[in-house]
Amino acid sequence: MSVQKDNFRRLLRTVEALSDLGPAMTAERDFPQNARAILSALQQAAGSREVVLFTYSDKPSLLTSLAAGGFALMPEPAIIPLLPKHVHALISARGPVILDKESYDNFLSSNGNVAPELFKCVAALKVGGKLVGVVALGHREGDAAYDESELESLDLLCHYVALAIHNYSLSQTLAQRVSENLRLMASLHGFYDNALEAFATAIDVKHVNIHGHSLRVGRYAAAIGEAMNLEPNEIAALRSAGYLHDIGKVAVDKRLFGKPASLNPEEFREMADHTVVGHQIVSGVQFPWPRIPEIVRWHHERADGSGYPDGLGTEDVPTPVRIVALADTFDAMTSLRPYREPLSLGGALSEIVRLTPQKFDPNAVQGLLLQVRRDTVGSNRVPFLEGRMAENISATDIDQLAAGLHHRMNHGRLFLT
Repeated sequence: MSVQKDNFRRLLRTVEALSDLGPAMTAERDFPQNARAILSALQQAAGSREVVLFTYSDKPSLLTSLAAGGFALMPEPAIIPLLPKHVHALISARGPVILDKESYDNFLSSNGNVAPELFKCVAALKVGGKLVGVVALGHREGDAAYDESELESLDLLCHYVALAIHNYSLSQTLAQRVSENLRLMASLHGFYDNALEAFATAIDVKHVNIHGHSLRVGRYAAAIGEAMNLEPNEIAALRSAGYLHDIGKVAVDKRLFGKPASLNPEEFREMADHTVVGHQIVSGVQFPWPRIPEIVRWHHERADGSGYPDGLGTEDVPTPVRIVALADTFDAMTSLRPYREPLSLGGALSEIVRLTPQKFDPNAVQGLLLQVRRDTVGSNRVPFLEGRMAENISATDIDQLAAGLHHRMNHGRLFLT
């Protein structure tokens, strides 16, 4: 009779956990909040004081913790690489499995940052026969072994938890996946130029008219920084930021890139959001250059505060941001767009000088003029414009533009001698 009462209590406890878990998983809130509800339900159903929730990825085969509770020492995140035999064993398991020293190696590897011996029980989370995650239990209350009724309760809950984990994986945005790829590249490859160039090419793939834009902006920004006598590390940062400045456009509807007319206000807002989305992507990556996230966010800000997304003025925008903003504008002006023909090189430079200092940093503009002048006289070791010919413009034309810029910057000022 006592055993029946205990079983009834466990069943009631599981039903209560399910009633709490359902609304939590369907609520419109961040998954970390849902994960806490899931952990609580699992602990309640299994009578466990230690539990960790893993998600599974197959490229490479890896368990990565989403949330954990009760463990005194648990890395964040905890990572367990899996061999094919481990994946096969987890998929083949019928319900939760009690672990002992003979069975650890069947289900988990010891090559991660957490020892499998911390876990006393594992339950595979499967949807449609595919592994999506794992629930791992540590010690039970009172350090007793898990009994059959508790494992049955856990198994019942795991069907719902598996759906929650699967939905979470499916709901990951393109921006989050790109961010994760960048983070992986940062840890494995140190962000060599060729890797970032590949990303720059992928960013521009949405429309033929912007192919090469991010690569050019990176090279232009680095060259302007070199003309301004910046340090080599600062120049490398400008090149990398230029490559990535438009990364938020991976989340923009492709149709906007080919529209042959001006964007309406709603479409403009969607396009403008690429600065914020890009900032979210790169903020989760540990770059060697700390200013990359702010460059990605602010490359459309303007000196007079007319830019977006934050309407910042000159004093609020660091010099690297101003350089990338100028490089971006220069390439846009001199490139074909669906709604207009490209400006000539002279026309683009004249317009930039006219808009300085209201829109652009004068020192950066001087650096731009210097690099173009070097092209016109053949003194650049690597041509600034590369395949783009400096047509219909001479060194004398550049000198006149530089003189005009100097006049604009000093007009009306008094100098004491």
